[in-house]
Amino acid sequence: MEIKINPKYPSVTDLRKRAQVKMPKFAFEYLDGGCNEDINLDKNRTDLQKIELMPQYLSKFDKSDLRTELFGHTYNAPFGIAPVGLQGLMWPNSPEILAKAAFNHNVPFILSTVTTSSIERVAELTEGKSWFQLYHPAEEKVKRDLLDRAANAGTDVLVILADVPTFGYRPRDVRNGLAMPPSMSLKNIIEVLKKPDWAIQTLIHGQPAFKTLEPYMPKGLNLKKLGEFMDVTFSGRLNEDRIASIRDQWKGKLVIKGVVNEMDAQKAINLGVDGLIVSNHGGRQLDAGQSSIVPMTHLAKKYKNDIKIMVDSGLRGGPDIARAMANGAEFTFMGRSFMYGVGALGKDGGDHTISLMKREFQQVMEQLCCEKVQNLPQHLIK
Repeated sequence: MEIKINPKYPSVTDLRKRAQVKMPKFAFEYLDGGCNEDINLDKNRTDLQKIELMPQYLSKFDKSDLRTELFGHTYNAPFGIAPVGLQGLMWPNSPEILAKAAFNHNVPFILSTVTTSSIERVAELTEGKSWFQLYHPAEEKVKRDLLDRAANAGTDVLVILADVPTFGYRPRDVRNGLAMPPSMSLKNIIEVLKKPDWAIQTLIHGQPAFKTLEPYMPKGLNLKKLGEFMDVTFSGRLNEDRIASIRDQWKGKLVIKGVVNEMDAQKAINLGVDGLIVSNHGGRQLDAGQSSIVPMTHLAKKYKNDIKIMVDSGLRGGPDIARAMANGAEFTFMGRSFMYGVGALGKDGGDHTISLMKREFQQVMEQLCCEKVQNLPQHLIK
């Protein structure tokens, strides 16, 4: 697909600044913030930025090939769009914008259980080539139905979430009324009135709702009852029995997102899991934890021959993708960067941001004199 980049926004930093102008404060802060004091949010960035790569300027070089094989599919680049909850709150229709862009560019899109488009709608847009992230339901029948729906939609890969045994404590969201249950204060109403593009698009596409979960939700829930429903419906803590039950039902590729230590990684391997996305939920769950790149590096060295090791959290653009791949990741995912893109550019934000990532990453590959993605570890300065 032709790479088209809006020259007004040639970096993720530019997209973030524009998104902050166009999005209501409560929506932008939900996207942008971490938990507690944002220590782990910042650590994700600083630890990545410490990784250095070595160019080889006098070597024979033809061209760089960004294509990357993962789970039997060859993607056009080694990155995908991470699952993000409440996407339609941050920018109306954003999961559909991003899913379609990912399909057009042949990179993976992961749909969250708690975002604002349904499994079936995203499967329609991606011809069944999207991934699905499962928040573990408390009820067995809901879990089985969600897995059946994902399978029937042709979902390639199921991702089960490990790092939300409890919701992170996020002071911004509490101040903005986005804790569960959410509320629309006078302050938030004024914010909406100050953001006409967001308000108009919300009118066009409708109030955001948990589309995948609608079949299980009682009709006419008010905001308080919605919060109670979410608390009762989901039991986020995984264990070996729950994973084994999912592995028995799910016939496709199975990935666990949020594993950050050897003990959990070995359990996942023993249970027949196909991949891990090493993640700290974008610094939104445990402020006292490590950055995602540190445990990913260790787990990749130890388990790369046993299971696919991927990473998210803290990556923003092409240089970060190269850093992570050089450090042993087999694939990378980003969430905030793509949401900044749709927040800044609306329906064009998905294509723009994916194109930007590919161009940045290709430039790094060419600068290093690296022809294939799998050769990036040869350029790591240890």
